[in-house]
Amino acid sequence: MSHSSVSIPRPLVRTNQWFIFLSTLATWLTGQPWFLLLPLVAGLLGMFVDYNPIMKAAAFFLKKKPSAYIPEDKDQQQFNQLIAISLLTVGFLSYILGWSTVAWIATIMVATASFVAILGFCIGCFIRFRWQQYRYKRSQDSN
Repeated sequence: MSHSSVSIPRPLVRTNQWFIFLSTLATWLTGQPWFLLLPLVAGLLGMFVDYNPIMKAAAFFLKKKPSAYIPEDKDQQQFNQLIAISLLTVGFLSYILGWSTVAWIATIMVATASFVAILGFCIGCFIRFRWQQYRYKRSQDSN
């Protein structure tokens, strides 16, 4: 299913990024991996049933129409969410299994990516762009 013309207002994306970052921080500060389940479940719901409860809740606080905000591409956000879901899953399962090094690596990666995105650079966007360039070049080389 393609969403190429569908966008998400930037404040909703930022709220989700903050939620991922703060949930990861809460896990580190408390030692409770269950905090990772909050953004993980929200992300899974967003990916598979198009209902991210964090973004839906944040939408109530928008002061303007959603179209009045800087748009974020939904396909790109789905790609980013897939990366976040993967890292949150690895982090959570690693904590549960006692693999603390892997848990730290995965949670540092997801926290860093979400915080850097808040600051304005999207690591997932860069990865997706490079992947699309690679696929395009490969398709041109095979012609």
